[in-house]
Amino acid sequence: MFSNFDFNVIERSWKYLFFDGMAFTLQLTALAMIGGIVVGTLLALCRLSKFKVLSTVAGGYVNLVRSIPLVLVIFWFYFLVPYIGAWIIGSPQPVKVGAFSSCLITFIMFEACYYCEIMRAGIQSISRGQVWAGYALGLNYWQTMGSIVLPQAFRNMTPVLLTQTVVLFQDVSLVYVLSITDFVGAASKVAQRDGRLVEMYLFVALVYFVLCYGLSSAVKQLQSRIAIIR
Repeated sequence: MFSNFDFNVIERSWKYLFFDGMAFTLQLTALAMIGGIVVGTLLALCRLSKFKVLSTVAGGYVNLVRSIPLVLVIFWFYFLVPYIGAWIIGSPQPVKVGAFSSCLITFIMFEACYYCEIMRAGIQSISRGQVWAGYALGLNYWQTMGSIVLPQAFRNMTPVLLTQTVVLFQDVSLVYVLSITDFVGAASKVAQRDGRLVEMYLFVALVYFVLCYGLSSAVKQLQSRIAIIR
């Protein structure tokens, strides 16, 4: 079955695949995770706000974005953000955003909706008695959230946040549709160049399986330790 396979194509291309493709994938994943958690936490606080308008707008945004396929959002941001930016600053020409910046904005704004729901669950898991205790000590809303609620919410939700980050790592492969050299894009270029599509895509699938399975197993162990501490 594998007699006609040329696995040497992997040996010839692994440096390009990992140093260019995988490096881009990991960089975009890390930046999107950080930005997504920050924006998602702010969205979660807005959704839990007593101000009806603020909570409604945040909830509407989260529900809207989560209802749209990610690949469509990638196309929207890539093609529309330059024109939106030009409209905002009053420029007659589209603003040059760049493929990386466009993808980063897309993943931050998209993943923030999922991180928002995770953080909202984490915040709601904290006893209201601790919030009132913070107010009794003279802390205001933001001090109570920053010093008491959010640290515990982050600790409780860390396994779920990391699981969502594994999903984000997989979703980054969708930038391939914009011809960006992520790990899948790099493998596709090598496959097209050498005519070895089956070998390269099998290798890509194997790498993703090993990484994602390993990360998922580590998250499960972390979740077990957190459960013991709690």
